[in-house]
Amino acid sequence: MPPTDGLLPPVAPSPETRPQRIALLAFPGVRTFDVSVITEVWDSDRTLRGVPPFELHRAATDPHAPVRLRGGLTLTPDRPLTWLHDLTPTDLVVVPGVEDPDADVPPPVLDALRRAHATGIPVASLCAGAFVLARAGLLDGRRAVTHWHLARTLAARHPEVRVEPDALFVEDSGIWTSAGTAAGIDLCLHLVRTAHGAEAAATVARSMVTAPFRTGTQAQFIEHPTPRADRDADALAAVRAHALAHLSEPHTVTSLAAVAGTSPRSFARHFQATTGTTPLHWLITQRVAAAQKLLELTDHPLPEVARRAGFGSEVTMRQHFASRLSTSPRAYRNAFRHRTPDQA
Repeated sequence: MPPTDGLLPPVAPSPETRPQRIALLAFPGVRTFDVSVITEVWDSDRTLRGVPPFELHRAATDPHAPVRLRGGLTLTPDRPLTWLHDLTPTDLVVVPGVEDPDADVPPPVLDALRRAHATGIPVASLCAGAFVLARAGLLDGRRAVTHWHLARTLAARHPEVRVEPDALFVEDSGIWTSAGTAAGIDLCLHLVRTAHGAEAAATVARSMVTAPFRTGTQAQFIEHPTPRADRDADALAAVRAHALAHLSEPHTVTSLAAVAGTSPRSFARHFQATTGTTPLHWLITQRVAAAQKLLELTDHPLPEVARRAGFGSEVTMRQHFASRLSTSPRAYRNAFRHRTPDQA
């Protein structure tokens, strides 16, 4: 039966569909760390733990010539650039960050990116890979993000790009960009979550010993003259742990401040300075994530899911799913409901 909530369900592959195909663009100057992140997320077999299979390939101008990376390493391509849009097109193209944003990019790489985007293939870049997308003209008139240290440079080099200075990652018309280094992990996990659900992304994150998602913006990492006191961060970590352990209970800034032993005003100020987001915004993010997991892994009716996630009502949960995920709880469950092998 189709969903009746009035929102389109997210796209999720069924167990019978082919593995998702991901193309890593390999060319001189790409960053070793970003190549490693892409490889770790999409080139590790986690099917026994319930993660759908992926098919990662490294596409280059010359598929027979190793690409030199920093640190004396090399990356061996296994596909030509034409693989991006031939008879077996990719489902996602990922551009690693580059060591030098001003370095030349091989024209065939730029042409391949243009053709991939023109055929409707989603394109993502990590860190300074946004400069590559900008050179290809894919970011003209679109929102984009890069490492905070390079944001002004990207805006100056490409004034037609709407540079977001704070976000960890953004999407605009099928093009994804991320902030620096660790934010590339955030984006890759988000792309897994978008395609295959929160539990698949959480499983990948657990195997990488990292958080499945981070809240806030990269503004929290920008260098400031006076560093935050460690004791403030420790106190806030204890408050977050308390809130997560009692997620179904109502929480306010006042009640959370009481756990921290500070005034509500001081608590709210330190929380935002440390995490880059407000206490209530952080709490809603955690509740949406908890509801996603319950919808995927349990048969609880929607009112019970809402109660356990701390929303109070199904209506409130539906509103937050619409604003955060652009779908409804019912449609999300229909798309990402976990099936055991004998149910598939």
